[in-house]
Amino acid sequence: MNLFYKEKLCEVLQKNNVDAILIAPGEELEFILGHTTHICERFQALFIKASGEYFYVCNKLTEDEISMYMDGNKVYGWYDKEGFLPTVQKALEENGLIGKTIGVNSTERACLILDIMQNIDVKFINGKPLLERMRICKTQEEIENLRIAGRITDETYYEIVKFAKPGMREKDVVDFIKEEFAKRGADFGFAIIASGENAALPHYNDDKRVIQEQDVLLCDFGCIYKGLCADMTRTFFVGGVTEEQKKMYDYVLRSQQAGVDAAVNGAFVPDVDKAARDIIDESGYGETFVTRLGHGIGYSIHEAPDIKQSNPIYLEPGMTFSIEPGIYRVGEFGIRIEDIVLVTEDGNETLNNATKELIVANN
Repeated sequence: MNLFYKEKLCEVLQKNNVDAILIAPGEELEFILGHTTHICERFQALFIKASGEYFYVCNKLTEDEISMYMDGNKVYGWYDKEGFLPTVQKALEENGLIGKTIGVNSTERACLILDIMQNIDVKFINGKPLLERMRICKTQEEIENLRIAGRITDETYYEIVKFAKPGMREKDVVDFIKEEFAKRGADFGFAIIASGENAALPHYNDDKRVIQEQDVLLCDFGCIYKGLCADMTRTFFVGGVTEEQKKMYDYVLRSQQAGVDAAVNGAFVPDVDKAARDIIDESGYGETFVTRLGHGIGYSIHEAPDIKQSNPIYLEPGMTFSIEPGIYRVGEFGIRIEDIVLVTEDGNETLNNATKELIVANN
């Protein structure tokens, strides 16, 4: 159990008058418990009370495995022949949670929660924002690891520019990135390598296209260092660049810098989004900027806070997130530039420092 974050989570629960939180298997469970189990159709979840006490409910087939991570705290096991509801009833009764309010994490299935609500006197609410709030502001140790992850990703970008050549598949570049991260003592996080018209697809999910003699190459990638994630996008050109592409690149670069400049301590998130989006709108391609401006990052590639107009919060020191505007001309090309930003007491710090100058590689 991550006791530091359990205490932070309990503070969040108390502040929001929530009696407990239910955390089903997935990344959130692994983060707080140090372990997650195989996800199947059977109900199982960790319950953490606002008081700090915790227990687990699971099928008997998982009970021994979970018990190894519960530090002697109660695990309630149920048999298939009886179903999970009687055991959930017993667990909630013994822990004083009948009639109480319980948050539910992002991976629990609605059908199971509905079954509990229809049979047991308990009120469930969306617990995802509570779990996000627990880790939205990073510690100094986490920030240092994010800096290192960012630096490794920066260094790898320069190697990509030297490596990528016409005739290579996108997959070849992905494999190269994995090797470069390993050389630098980091784990592979992810990589989107989108060439040519594929760069116009913001979350492109393939790797088969062959890089052409004159091509655009959008590289969105990041390593993981001591559990903390990096995420950076750079777009460069192989063999040549058109005047139109130069113009679009300049719009995206100015938009990205405006977003970074606006993302300071105390800034209203919708204003940050608007600062960057206004410049893309000027280009006449505002309707192609279909994504949010950014997303939080930490132990997950995507976590709170979202940097978008529908998220009315104010930035605080320790928050880390991407600023990544783009222009996506479907069937032609796309351009995105992305850095991770850390909010500080007196402004912000950019955790990616690889050049954003327009590069034409003639490999």
